[in-house]
Amino acid sequence: MSVFDFAMQMELDGKSYYEEQAAKTEVSQLKRLLLELASDEQRHYNIFKALKAGEQVSYDTKQATTVFKSAKNVFEELKSTGEEFSFAADVREAWVKAREVEKKSEAFYRRKANEIDDAGQKEILHRIADEEQKHWTTIENVIGFLNRPQQWLENAEWADLGDD
Repeated sequence: MSVFDFAMQMELDGKSYYEEQAAKTEVSQLKRLLLELASDEQRHYNIFKALKAGEQVSYDTKQATTVFKSAKNVFEELKSTGEEFSFAADVREAWVKAREVEKKSEAFYRRKANEIDDAGQKEILHRIADEEQKHWTTIENVIGFLNRPQQWLENAEWADLGDD
């Protein structure tokens, strides 16, 4: 199995997982975040599919993930509602699993980038790895929110969710 076949499967699995979790999520703001993550995974899949087909692919920064901005907006919106939130353990576990997958994806793409000679493909793998790292950071913040929703919203400074 080629690096691109493996990457395409990872991205499809991630997209499917995020869509499944979005369908189960009752908090509309978190649902939007999950669907954005799914959209990012679809975009990554499309890039890898084009690379596998031998097409010239460039990483268009205009299409880069905006997950940090979206997460910041989600948390600010949740804070402004003043609602009390509580979450079942399985909700948290779903996000923990997603965080682990994002970290593994980032490591895989960085490792494969170092094994590839093609400079363009190497750059794309590193940029997608950067996006997976942004996903990880976003999910880490969601987990913090799920663990202590009210306290997290009150104390959050959004420093690690700066502009993309």
